[in-house]
Amino acid sequence: MCAVVSQLKTVRLRALRSAQKFGVAGRSCQELLRKGCLRFQLPVQGSRLCLYEDGTEVTEDYFPGLPDDAELVLLTEGQTWQGYVSDISRFLSMFHEAQAGVIEAARQLLSGERAPLRQKLLADLLHTVSQNIEAETRAQDPPWFEGLESRFRNKSGYLRYSCESRIRSYLREVSSCSGVLGAEAREEYLRILGAMCQRLRSAQYNGSYFDRGAEAGSRLCTREGWFSCQGPFDLDSCASKHCINPYSNRESRVLFSTWNLDHIHPGLSVVLKQFHAAACLLFPSRVGCVHLDSAHVTPARGWMTGDRIEKKRTIVPTLAEAIQEQGGREVDWEYFYSLLFTSENLKLVHIACHKKTTHKLECDPGRIYRSQKRPKRRRPARKCQ
Repeated sequence: MCAVVSQLKTVRLRALRSAQKFGVAGRSCQELLRKGCLRFQLPVQGSRLCLYEDGTEVTEDYFPGLPDDAELVLLTEGQTWQGYVSDISRFLSMFHEAQAGVIEAARQLLSGERAPLRQKLLADLLHTVSQNIEAETRAQDPPWFEGLESRFRNKSGYLRYSCESRIRSYLREVSSCSGVLGAEAREEYLRILGAMCQRLRSAQYNGSYFDRGAEAGSRLCTREGWFSCQGPFDLDSCASKHCINPYSNRESRVLFSTWNLDHIHPGLSVVLKQFHAAACLLFPSRVGCVHLDSAHVTPARGWMTGDRIEKKRTIVPTLAEAIQEQGGREVDWEYFYSLLFTSENLKLVHIACHKKTTHKLECDPGRIYRSQKRPKRRRPARKCQ
């Protein structure tokens, strides 16, 4: 039996299987328990009260210190409550039921919630589950297409175009380097660039990465359109578990544009510098060939010695020595293509996981040039005896 106190306490009470909350007042835990059981039509025998926050059971010793307007959960015999985690588990389990039931449950919980943190969590969940994720066409989800050109008639088409635009921007950066090369180097550079362009066209600029309708091996999302952050370039995964579904609503579509396709190994500017250096060194008779710095262009007068450049181009001296000793080998443009334009070297990352620090990584020296096929030696003809 709970001890009786003179001060009247008012609490918000809910039952385990109900999202509704009621205000109940009493001068003892027994009075609160009795009124709660009457409200929810539950038996008093075997029932008890506990804190919603962490599941602490309200006993006769605890009741005097119970704050006014506390939130309590009414449990019957055999029922348990572990605090917030119980509500989250119960809520998530409803995702296997009708979508309308999930939305209604979230709205009921949010309507009586006062704690800012729980309000945000419930609002975010409600925002997520109430969107028209399955809709694909403009007619099925007009708000999703607000602000987009009329030529985009479905979500997958627009997001494919978005990915293609990013890849095309990388291609423009590669193409812009041709103007600073000498005549012979430029000719070889443009030949390689043409091969890359042809490969990109055949792959439709890898737009399938953002297309939920593409084959599983060629997209970066689930069939429903969920993208997960792949973590910073120097980690295997995202510690924050960032995820987004740009197919769900207009807000998510806009926020997805802030996610980065980050070059892992090394950064795009570093790959271009190394690629550029390789093209220059293949042609010793080059005229006006330069080494590229991210801030400016300087005529070639040997290797640049700035600290920033040395850190970003640690492989270049080795590459230069290799070319000087074994000149005439062909640049393996397919290797550089994979580094620049494919998921072999691209990670989709949340803006918070996009580290702009120097990627202290190098290209694989064994893959920069194509291996030369050695001609087969002919065995001397046997003399007839």
